Formats: sequence, structure tokens, C-alpha cells
Amino acid sequence: MNGAKEFRLGILGSGKGSNFVAIADAIGAGRLPARVALVLSDVEDAGILREARARGLPARFIPPGRFRTKLDEEAERAYVAALQEAGVDCVALAGFMRILKGEFLRAFEGRIVNIHPSLLPAFPGLEAWRQALEHGVKITGCTVHFVDAGVDSGPIIAQCAVPVYDDDTPETLHARIQVAEHELYPQCLAALARGEISLRGRTVLWRRTATACCANAARS
Repeated sequence: MNGAKEFRLGILGSGKGSNFVAIADAIGAGRLPARVALVLSDVEDAGILREARARGLPARFIPPGRFRTKLDEEAERAYVAALQEAGVDCVALAGFMRILKGEFLRAFEGRIVNIHPSLLPAFPGLEAWRQALEHGVKITGCTVHFVDAGVDSGPIIAQCAVPVYDDDTPETLHARIQVAEHELYPQCLAALARGEISLRGRTVLWRRTATACCANAARS
């Protein structure tokens, strides 16, 4: 992944699309040298599709098939074909609530990234902010990572710490983590677009001149 040509992003999401909005805004502001080539969702009325269409970007709903937590074989082929037809260089998951398997991972090996609302490997899976609060940790945050066949288990690209306050609720903590996500994710995608990131085993290496910087999310 490098910036020798136009860097084309395929974005997958299932929800409101706040991370997609942060990515699109970073592109518009010139902080992320990329183009959103396609937005896909497994939810027909997902907010991410409305946000993409409002910006004049190609956006499609593709039914996920018969499974609840992953794409079935036919759906997986349809997603892969749509992304390949769009010529994407990188697939960015932005609240996509399906585990990717097999053919999808092989088609975009080393080119799928995700953002997760915890400091992995702590609290993988659903509602990580609630897990953190119930566990009583004092610091949580968000992680941008490459996607592998596990659940939130791929090599870590960058992380941002977010404090947990005694009077936090799941809603207030989640909102503060999202502030950090919206800063960190575009930075990491920009580094990928510029070819500033490489992988050695499970270790993600940044060029000395390029590091992610995320100030702790302020108390709201």
C-alpha cells in the first residue's frame, strides 16, 4: 500500500457511520490522501449508506445471507466482487458487525483494517466500552488493527488511550472513545495510503517520520 497512485478505499459498515464521516471529512480536508471508492453495508437502511449518498459516493446494500454474525458464502462472493470491481486498495471496517472469513480475507490479504473501541488485546468483541466499565479499568481507548481470521486479534497498527471516570456510564464512555476513534482512524489510513506502514510478523512498523498522534479525549 503506497501513495504512488490514487489510494482507493472500500468502507464497510452496519450502523450510523460516524467513523466513515470522520474518514470522509479527513479526505475533504486534505489530511487523508485517498478516495472512497465504495461504501457497502449489510443493513439496508444503515446510516452509513445515507451519509455516503449525501456526499455523492457510491454506496450499496448487499444482503448478508443466512448467518447472524458472518457473511454466508454467496454474500461473501458478492462483497468481494463489488470491492474488486471498485478497484479498492484497502478495505476499512467502520462498525461492520460481521466477522470476515475465508475467501474475503484471502482476496484482500494484508489490506483490511478495523477500529475497535478498546486497547486490544483487552476487551475484544461487542460493546467493549461496557466491558471496560464493568471490569473497573481506569484507562481504555481504541485500537486500529489489521484484520485476520480471529475476533479483533490482528496486528495492532496504533492505539489511543482514553481515561475512565468514576461517574462514567456506558454511553458517556463510548462517546469519549468515539472522539478518539475519529482522530486516530484517518491518521492510520493516511499512513497506509502514503506507504508509511509495514508489517514484520505481528509487529507493525512506522517510518520514523510518521507516527500516529492522538490526544486523550477530553472529558465531556
